[in-house]
Amino acid sequence: MKGRPTIHQQEELILKAQELFWEKGYTATSLSDLSQVTGAGSGSLYNKFKGGKKELFKKSLQQRRQALNAFKDLVAKSDNPIELIKAFFMEQADCDEKTHLKGCIIANTLVEMTFVDHELEQQSIQLLKDTENFYTQTIQAEQHKGTIKSKIPADVLGRYLITFWCGINSLRRIYPDTQILKQQIALHLQLIN
Repeated sequence: MKGRPTIHQQEELILKAQELFWEKGYTATSLSDLSQVTGAGSGSLYNKFKGGKKELFKKSLQQRRQALNAFKDLVAKSDNPIELIKAFFMEQADCDEKTHLKGCIIANTLVEMTFVDHELEQQSIQLLKDTENFYTQTIQAEQHKGTIKSKIPADVLGRYLITFWCGINSLRRIYPDTQILKQQIALHLQLIN
């Protein structure tokens, strides 16, 4: 009996590597670390990812883009997209301590790669800006429908949500406490009414 197709094995490998990158960052993750966590030898990793560690890291970031696209689809099908976005933020409070301490891989990458690797820095910036644009468009549509009463311009609110996202991922490390995080998240989300 054959195993699963190579594409599934590659996706699993990327997710395992992503977890390690998420915890340690790009710079602190060695090829040896990646081999150990993925179960693939360094030669196998280079055969699958010709660009080595950096290509594997870029694939990890691309996987987060896929997660964003899946969330966009979910929001697009929702009768109440703003409540779905708010629920996404509130769910962050219910994570375990390890997840709180990891923060956001995209925001982490932006901080780590500024002045270090322009390409990875720009990829993380673009993903955050794309997320901001998604929030802006969703808020604007809901303002036109009258479901959001706030007169604050949609682009300002979209940028606010990205600012809040980056901030909450630092706050989660300071206070990995569900109750504190729920209070803070709820307070910030009052602006999107």
